[in-house]
Amino acid sequence: MFERILVPLDRSLLAECVLPHVVALARSLDSQLMLLHVLSPSDRQGGLRAVDPLESQLRRAEAESYLEGVRARLQEVGVAAQTKVIDGDAAEQILTFARENQIGLAILSSHGRSGLSGWNVSGVVQKVIMRAPISLMIVRAYQPAQPDLAGLRYRRVMVPLDGSPRAESVLPLVITLARAEAQIVLAHVVQRPQMPRRTPPSQEDSDLADRIVERNRSEAEQYLETVRAQLPPAAVETRLLISNHAAVALHELAEQEDADLVLLCAHGYSGELRWPYGGLAVGFVAYGSSPLLIFQDAPAREIAPTPAEVAAQKNGRP
Repeated sequence: MFERILVPLDRSLLAECVLPHVVALARSLDSQLMLLHVLSPSDRQGGLRAVDPLESQLRRAEAESYLEGVRARLQEVGVAAQTKVIDGDAAEQILTFARENQIGLAILSSHGRSGLSGWNVSGVVQKVIMRAPISLMIVRAYQPAQPDLAGLRYRRVMVPLDGSPRAESVLPLVITLARAEAQIVLAHVVQRPQMPRRTPPSQEDSDLADRIVERNRSEAEQYLETVRAQLPPAAVETRLLISNHAAVALHELAEQEDADLVLLCAHGYSGELRWPYGGLAVGFVAYGSSPLLIFQDAPAREIAPTPAEVAAQKNGRP
């Protein structure tokens, strides 16, 4: 499924919170690993300073030594990896490297060398998310880390499904995780119809909304059972929720289920490919607290560039 997995590391302990997840996924998926470090330009008093060739060589040697140490630690637990050090802006180089090397999945720490902050993800991760047409995994650096590289086993994996074929793109990966003894929680939310108006809805309006909810609930029950039948039976539970706000209900469910991984598709029922990731996925990035894996269902060529990307390309910027 993911032939190549990219793991950007900035030499911080926070960034290394991804490593147990890297081991768990690499073992399950039999993927090639690439450890990447980006040497960003150094700043001094708000401006770029002149490059010292000796210092540049030293920084590169230190970065290569660091990645080699991580590679050796992974090798000790039976996971092979390659290493690469490149220069440039971190977010841009991660995106460029992923594109040029046909990366299927990038595993990112929510925070790194800049430290923890009130933002749910760092600035680099935000930039990557906004432009990366690949699958992404985000590990929350502010959550307790797994000390043993080989000790992570996913216990409960929550999989939101909205009934669309796109959302079901995650099912092959779900099957793989179920075979690795993860308990799968399939979740579907029946959203109550919205009736925006200045006056309260009439009884007729309320009765109509109730009938729509009941019809959708019945359809959703059958849908979840159909999906369940495609998965190992002992490894699957279903959750059918009725709510005014689907995203809020799913966030609350992830917390209630104590999910140690939320796995969802980049796009869902709307099929809107204007952006790399749909609203639900972006909401889990911005406000979720569980490790998150977003499966990219759309080919890169189908995702439209943003106006900013178009303008930057016209001016010779990546």
